[in-house]
Amino acid sequence: MRALLARDPSLWLSRSWTTRPQRPGEPDDAYVYTSRQAFEDRIASGGFLEWTDFLGSYYGTPTPTAPPGTNVVLEIEVDGAQQVRRGHPNALLIFVLPPSRDEQQRRLQARGDPPDKVAARLRKAEDEEPVGKAISDYVVVNDSLDRTVDELLEIINTERARHRP
Repeated sequence: MRALLARDPSLWLSRSWTTRPQRPGEPDDAYVYTSRQAFEDRIASGGFLEWTDFLGSYYGTPTPTAPPGTNVVLEIEVDGAQQVRRGHPNALLIFVLPPSRDEQQRRLQARGDPPDKVAARLRKAEDEEPVGKAISDYVVVNDSLDRTVDELLEIINTERARHRP
């Protein structure tokens, strides 16, 4: 995501909230880390565009207020994408996949996820993949960071050109 945003300054990332603990070495701005109570209060007040309970922790996107002239980017999972699709049928959904489950496992382990969380995420990925593919406008395999960012930018620019007045 950082590489994509660095290459297109007209993209604005809406920072998600989560109730999970911050991982060792994870940047402070990766999420807004909050309590379950604060998250549930925001749910009750209708303050999320989308939210879900993912493997025991809440994740959600506050209703975004993007700077003028920017396109909002959400980095969300499949349940959230389904909510966005229902509420905003013209939203561009791009499903990004790892090249394989083995590589996904390696990436999860490399970022410091404990073995039980890695196993749970891999099981969840098996269930989510067919849904993600079905609801998305595009599917991109993240096998090389540079190539993936190039492909994402090509899709975004194609869709921008298609929807210009």
